[in-house]
Amino acid sequence: MRVARIVVGMLALGFSFSTAAQEQAPENSRATATAAYEVVSIKPSKPGTPGTSAILPNGFRDTDTTLDSLFRNAFGLFYDKQIVGLPSWTGSDVYDIEAKVDADTAARWQKLPYAARHKEEQPMMQALLIDRCKLKFHYETKELAVYDLVIAKGGPKMKEASKSEVETSGITGGEGVTLTAHALSIENLIPTLSGTDGRLVVDKTGLGDKRFDFTLHWGFDIGSGPSLFTALDEQLGLKLISSKEPVKVIVIDQMEKPPAN
Repeated sequence: MRVARIVVGMLALGFSFSTAAQEQAPENSRATATAAYEVVSIKPSKPGTPGTSAILPNGFRDTDTTLDSLFRNAFGLFYDKQIVGLPSWTGSDVYDIEAKVDADTAARWQKLPYAARHKEEQPMMQALLIDRCKLKFHYETKELAVYDLVIAKGGPKMKEASKSEVETSGITGGEGVTLTAHALSIENLIPTLSGTDGRLVVDKTGLGDKRFDFTLHWGFDIGSGPSLFTALDEQLGLKLISSKEPVKVIVIDQMEKPPAN
């Protein structure tokens, strides 16, 4: 699944998602028009093109990808109910996309951690969609079912790590799913949890910017491991509680297929 691949990739690279219900993307299209890639190529993928995703020193290159994936990456929204009106073709039509910045920006990016670079690059992705797809949108706030992530009875079971250490994580499959994390913040754990039962997960742990080392293993069915709910409680000392929150959602007013170039 392309969206899942992006989430895992960004988590592994330490990308910080904005997951609090009140802290989402910019308020309107004008906020995204301040930065742009120097060179952009969007072409329909040829049949048989393998799906790849590459982070380049001066941009990115994705093949056999959807504009649904690019949109979600650009706005940092990976929870379906936070997006209203995204055309169906954005999830089915596949494209080869390459975008590059100028040499000075690329040189500066080399000195930044990926999370800082990506925060700069997101407005460029948004500007790309506004320019090539004539994207128009606005925001609304809706009360949605969510899960609050809280500390379970007995307290956290994770080993606290120094904030000065490099944040890394990786996910492996097979018999269930295993997330191995080093110096990971709760903020960057949230993207892996969001989408559980179709709900956004909101951090209510109060752990702030503390970092932790841990291994979390869960399964999707009996025999492949405990449920995510059980695993969080028993392995990390955290708990998901059903709740409702006002969540900012993005509403698509217009999005057209990009002209080939």
